[in-house]
Amino acid sequence: MQNFTQIYEKLPYSKPFLFVDTLHYIDENGVEGTYTFPEDSFFYAGHFKENPVTPGVILTEVMAQIGVVCLGIFLLGTTQINDISIAMTATQIDFYKSVFPNETVVVRSTKEYFRFNKLKCNVAMFNSSGELVCRGTISGMMKLTDHA
Repeated sequence: MQNFTQIYEKLPYSKPFLFVDTLHYIDENGVEGTYTFPEDSFFYAGHFKENPVTPGVILTEVMAQIGVVCLGIFLLGTTQINDISIAMTATQIDFYKSVFPNETVVVRSTKEYFRFNKLKCNVAMFNSSGELVCRGTISGMMKLTDHA
């Protein structure tokens, strides 16, 4: 069983904008992890009165945090990282199902390439029934920050 503590500690997010609960596996080719959407999440208050639905931009962020940032931290080598600069550079996501409060989603990401500090991944999200929620590609720049 892998220990992901070093990856969790290097994530540049905190509540309420941390969307990584658990990583299941990670290697040089990809990652899988989960996130459960708490019913009291800030974005539900105004996203469809009386029928809260998780915004697509939040679904994309979950996929980016698990599928690109966690993988990028792993690829850069977690033991050597003090500070990391991260910027999303491109997304192309297709949405198929809604995600509601208290739902748990699984994100699976496969590395397409990582070169010149750019990581591009094919990412998919599934609901707890195994149904495809959304999928696409996400790219980001990942660079160790030099504080000399």
